[in-house]
Amino acid sequence: MQFRKRYSLAAAKRNIRTAGFGASCAAAGSIGLLLILNLVMPDKPFLVGLISTGAISFAVAFWFLLALRMKDAELKSMQNKMNYAVRHDAATGALNGAAFAAAVEHYVDRRKLVGDESGGVMIAVVVDALDGIGRLFGPQWADSVMHSLAAIVQSSVRSGDLVARLASNELGVFLPGATAENAEDIGERIRERLANATFAAEETPLDIGVKLGGALFEGTPDFNSIRRLADETALAGLKAAEALPLSRLSSV
Repeated sequence: MQFRKRYSLAAAKRNIRTAGFGASCAAAGSIGLLLILNLVMPDKPFLVGLISTGAISFAVAFWFLLALRMKDAELKSMQNKMNYAVRHDAATGALNGAAFAAAVEHYVDRRKLVGDESGGVMIAVVVDALDGIGRLFGPQWADSVMHSLAAIVQSSVRSGDLVARLASNELGVFLPGATAENAEDIGERIRERLANATFAAEETPLDIGVKLGGALFEGTPDFNSIRRLADETALAGLKAAEALPLSRLSSV
């Protein structure tokens, strides 16, 4: 709180100094313009006043509006960055759990509104022994593993599919409108790319075990039911399973 106060005070002083400097320059420019015009046209005071007033008004309005536009652009950029930070996990760049859940629930609600029973698939990607990596090498290396894994998963899904970090060692993938065949193809791509990837911490090779499991649903189930089934399916499956284990959620 004290830091914020000091920062706000410093920013206010800086803005006041800038505004004072700008106003001084404008005043000096105005006086200079009036003197020049009076020297050039001493017998036409009305015309001198009219020209000088118009020129000064234009200059003041131009810089004022330019400053407002620049400040507006800066605020929009900051707002976009804040919105991104609120919706995404800092370590992986994937959606966070809250944003992921909201997106899935929004999809289900839209299907309910139009009476569409088509569902989709949620895949859970669970990393074994991530806590051990964090204890041995530090939490930054555990986050590095999850960042690399998220990039692999993101490159394996379709356009419009969602990838999120749901827990410290778990990623969630939502495939709206996907069939079991679609999900199995994506699961195969993830496994293939993981097999070809190399993970290391402090130049020490890491053996990353990953379990996959999916929940196939139709109708309008709630998010927690879908995620719970995907987690259970992943944790019950074998780490080196070739096919993506899928469980079907009962229609609601």
